[in-house]
Amino acid sequence: MNGRIERIEKALLMGERWREIGCNAKKGWHGKVVPHDIVQITIDGVTGFGWSTITKEQAEKILGMSAADLFLPNGRIRSEFRNIEYPVLDWYGRTRGVPIYALFSMDHVYLNTILQVPCYETTLYFDELHIKDERKAVEFMQMRALEGWQKGFRAFKIKVGRGARHMSMTSGTKRDIEIIKGIREALGPAAQIMIDANNGYNLNLTKEVLFATADTNLTFIEEPFYEDPILYEDLKNWMCMEKIQVMIADGEGLIVAPSLVDWAKQGLIDIIQYDIRWYGFNNLLDLEDRIKGSKVFQAPHNYGGPYGNYATCHIAPAMERFLFIEWDEVTLPGLDASGYKLIDGIVQVPNVPGFGLELDESYFSKAVKDAGWSLKV
Repeated sequence: MNGRIERIEKALLMGERWREIGCNAKKGWHGKVVPHDIVQITIDGVTGFGWSTITKEQAEKILGMSAADLFLPNGRIRSEFRNIEYPVLDWYGRTRGVPIYALFSMDHVYLNTILQVPCYETTLYFDELHIKDERKAVEFMQMRALEGWQKGFRAFKIKVGRGARHMSMTSGTKRDIEIIKGIREALGPAAQIMIDANNGYNLNLTKEVLFATADTNLTFIEEPFYEDPILYEDLKNWMCMEKIQVMIADGEGLIVAPSLVDWAKQGLIDIIQYDIRWYGFNNLLDLEDRIKGSKVFQAPHNYGGPYGNYATCHIAPAMERFLFIEWDEVTLPGLDASGYKLIDGIVQVPNVPGFGLELDESYFSKAVKDAGWSLKV
């Protein structure tokens, strides 16, 4: 880790999803445009890049610093520098000549084989609100799911909670149920299906939906209601009584509450979903230390930025009970991710140094000049 930080550059790149994204239980139409911050760091003549929240003022304070001072003895990045962890990790992997997953994996076999990681398609939002006819609304969402199947996905997350804002409680919940059943019918028994209410249900609505869709074999329900250990215990007991085997996922919204991890270790939550970007790669590694040996899964939340797709691939082998990548398909101009292949629900990860991505330097340089910033020693 010799060398000093010579240059830091930041630009905003405007990505585009593969299709329009509708509403969820809280928010309105999401659309296709996805702004994404990319930072490139140069240390001893070698560059690394990635998503980062670092500001120009923060970057000024670390310019000229020794690279070694960014790291802990275990190879993780010090907490005060984690706002630039992805560019630094990418640089480190490139200097070592190995993929990031090989730096933190529990199994060194990944150095000699192609890493394969399961993912799910995450864009089945409330895309059909303009359709009043219930049968046609279900058919429209079936079509959306089949589009994802054609792209290679074999696991799908469906947004639910239409009655929380966009429809009446009764009609919205009924449509949620019919769409879940319809998508299962369209995809067949082999697909894995999850639902995400974005806290748009309460306990009784959650039970109603799970009971009505018991024959659809859901894998998990995410954020059914706002985090509450009493309600989760009630839900768990009810599911046990009804012989409904659906896992509970949470953590996207309450990442600062240490009690969430305790609830998971107590069996009230099955899957922790702290965000791959905003919570962060190194913080998720620290979390893994806390839950190792338990029955808790990790399936990091990822929405609103393609870099999280690739970062989750690389952290997966370091997790004892990793479940899925939340794959948010976005084309980002200037970013070459062609080394990643999606085949039958599995992402094949390129066995190349760093995060396996390449940056178009001329495109990035123009974006820096147009609306970014650049610092150098």
